[in-house]
Amino acid sequence: MEKLFDINEQGYSIRCKLITKDNDKNKRTFSHVAIVTHGYGSNKDTAGTSKFGQHLTSKYKDYAVIAFDWPCHGADARKKLTIAECLTYLTLVVNYAKESLQADKLYIYSTSFGGYITLRYLIEVGNPFTKIALRCPAIEMHRTIRENIDDADLNKLKKGKDIQVGFARKMKIDQSFLDDLDAFKITNHEYFDFADDMLIIHGTKDTMVPIADSKQFAENNVIQFIPVEGANHPFQDPNHMALAIHKIVEFFRP
Repeated sequence: MEKLFDINEQGYSIRCKLITKDNDKNKRTFSHVAIVTHGYGSNKDTAGTSKFGQHLTSKYKDYAVIAFDWPCHGADARKKLTIAECLTYLTLVVNYAKESLQADKLYIYSTSFGGYITLRYLIEVGNPFTKIALRCPAIEMHRTIRENIDDADLNKLKKGKDIQVGFARKMKIDQSFLDDLDAFKITNHEYFDFADDMLIIHGTKDTMVPIADSKQFAENNVIQFIPVEGANHPFQDPNHMALAIHKIVEFFRP
């Protein structure tokens, strides 16, 4: 079962989706909650997120899934993207899972840009998660963003102007957004303390976020790494997505 709801805290309204087993629709608390974060330009309402939620909640007892829209994504009302607000959104969702759903154990499954935010969250905020699964994480997010901004827009940023970025939905960024990404690079930090509870999955045909970045990061931090042969960045092939979901659900075993 899927239910839309908002978390209204600190002047924010975070658009969320709760996924539970059908016969758990009247439950108000869950001992295990998995948070799903999407990639840059995506949203909480993807088929992959729904399939993951259905698989996880049907396999294990007393599990629920929360997916939510990052600032400026999906149904979110904000117009200008900042990393600080992304970190705040994740904190508020974590708090909701622990306080309102009374979760004893939290898990997180993050993709691409969501993977960058999750890895940054571990260092800057802390680790509330029992298990962490990353699919095609944007380890070099500063590079990924810059490669998708043309020279004209880069010049506008340098002059102090906002530019519009994104795909189906456009959002504003300014030079401080790029400066923030430059100031916090994942590869400048060690993740050994989280390695035993972390899994990285990446497609070998990813042309947006190179698999080599994830592979090197995993090797440097002794993190379990699973390459998926032929998979592209969004794992569009249903068989590739099914494999990723299966591996992550097994990893989240109670």
